[in-house]
Amino acid sequence: MGTDPYVWLDKSLAALHRAHRYRTVAAVYGMTGTVVQRQGQTLINFASNDYLGLASDPRLAEAAIAAIQTYGTGSTGSRLLSGHRELHGELEQALAALKGTEDAIVFSSGYLANMGAIAALVGSPDLILGDEYNHSSLKSGGKVSGANALDYRHGDVAHLEELLKLYRDRHRRCLITTDSVFSMDGDLCPLAAILDLAENYHAMVLVDEAHGTGVFGARGSGAVEHLGCTGRPLVTVGTLSKAVGSLGGYVAGSTVLIDFLRNRSPSWIYTTGLSPADTAAALAAVKIIQQETWRREMLWHQVNHLIQQIDQILTEPAVVPFGLRRLPSASPIICLEGASAEAILTASQHLQSAGLWVAAVRPPTVPTSRLRITVMATHKPHHLHQLVTGLQTLNQG
Repeated sequence: MGTDPYVWLDKSLAALHRAHRYRTVAAVYGMTGTVVQRQGQTLINFASNDYLGLASDPRLAEAAIAAIQTYGTGSTGSRLLSGHRELHGELEQALAALKGTEDAIVFSSGYLANMGAIAALVGSPDLILGDEYNHSSLKSGGKVSGANALDYRHGDVAHLEELLKLYRDRHRRCLITTDSVFSMDGDLCPLAAILDLAENYHAMVLVDEAHGTGVFGARGSGAVEHLGCTGRPLVTVGTLSKAVGSLGGYVAGSTVLIDFLRNRSPSWIYTTGLSPADTAAALAAVKIIQQETWRREMLWHQVNHLIQQIDQILTEPAVVPFGLRRLPSASPIICLEGASAEAILTASQHLQSAGLWVAAVRPPTVPTSRLRITVMATHKPHHLHQLVTGLQTLNQG
């Protein structure tokens, strides 16, 4: 009875160290952007989801400061009770216009948006079929909902249909969930085929556009637009913290859907509204995304150029300790799979010594360890050249 009930924590941390899965945070100093100060070094930043370079745009800062001066720093409570501001409504209208939907609702984070939408749409009598590589927030939403949640093989529409044939008739409602852009691989979901199946099996579809919004589509609407699925019945979720350069999340869809979520989504009803500063910054960013199409054009030019350069490097004989292989990607997320967690950590440290910040991503976040490179519209040609040089040096041992 005298045993410390927390003693297991030390053992668990020791196991993480042995498996090279132990994680720590390192402070980043100064303004976020393509070059940052981290661990006493000046590093070119290839570890950011700020794809359009808006997080350091002075127009977002000006909008945030003006909102603080007008409304204060906090929303002070849930929007239903005390925290709703007209800014929230303006942002929701702007997001609906960007997404081509009837309405939208803003949450305090993308994680909360996914959890709240899923928990509201399905419950214990229902079925969720999700891509096995879905983001943690989609999986957590399934657990919170109490629905029977099953995974289909990554991007495998045939397997999804097998599960629909086996389980759909046993459940009241069915929700298919998928990322549009998979954040740790960079590939896209087969959305049109998923929507066709959903129509055949009377299922709802929820797509997470966290890494698609602002990056894909002629208007920057996202991968739904890029994949030709705008206007089809679905639930679109996303975040304001990546290409939008602020904080928060949203759900976009029909008027009926959004009205339902305002009344039934627990992570919207029972949490404090998004702060005025974050709301105003996101609203400014949405306008910039629609107006400054050159950002997307520059981003895709740099992505295509960098992939070409990396593929050329990887045709050279790989060094055994790293064994790098580029995973298929159709986004600004470029992942180089390695031989082991230890090898990827070593590779990331080597690149850091060369002035490059490239994230090492390991299990359980991903099934296999990899370097995750993210490209920004505001990277300069010499930034990309330095990355290519660093990877060449890495591959030469």
